[in-house]
Amino acid sequence: MKQRSQLNLYNRAHKRPNVDDVHIRTARVEDAAAIAEIYNQGIEDRVATYETEPRSAEDQQAWLQSIAGRYPNVVAEIDDQIIGWAGAGPYRDRECYRGIGEFSMYVRRDWRRRGVGDLLLAGLIREAERLGLWKLLSRIFPFNEASRALCRKHAFREVGMYEKHARLDGRWLDVVIVERLILRT
Repeated sequence: MKQRSQLNLYNRAHKRPNVDDVHIRTARVEDAAAIAEIYNQGIEDRVATYETEPRSAEDQQAWLQSIAGRYPNVVAEIDDQIIGWAGAGPYRDRECYRGIGEFSMYVRRDWRRRGVGDLLLAGLIREAERLGLWKLLSRIFPFNEASRALCRKHAFREVGMYEKHARLDGRWLDVVIVERLILRT
């Protein structure tokens, strides 16, 4: 039997970094490659997006540039590594909808279910408020219970469902529509 001090040393040596050390900040164009890598994991996993084609760093860079200063985009960072991102873009092209951001959020596989999404969503909401958006919304697969619970925790309401919204890998999938009002006028 190992002595107690040996077990404690072993446990400390194998301890994973804590979510308390994660920093949320506004995304920069230089983050595009890391964002693309994380998004591509989400595409591969088939639990959060209808997308099937991987994104390149150039794709993400162009997207970051297109929304800069108008829509919120944040990353979660620890030890100079990006481990998640959340970003919003335009809901619709019409001028009357410019204050609505449609958001997505992805966390690197090895950091999922550790509280990173909670930090990201809180940061995204703060940034949306700072930018003057009045609403955030998204569509979530009904079976993505973790995302639905996280949205509920952050005062998003489930306001409906699009049935058979699109096909993914030959299957029709529904999506739950979530929204959160930010500014009340």
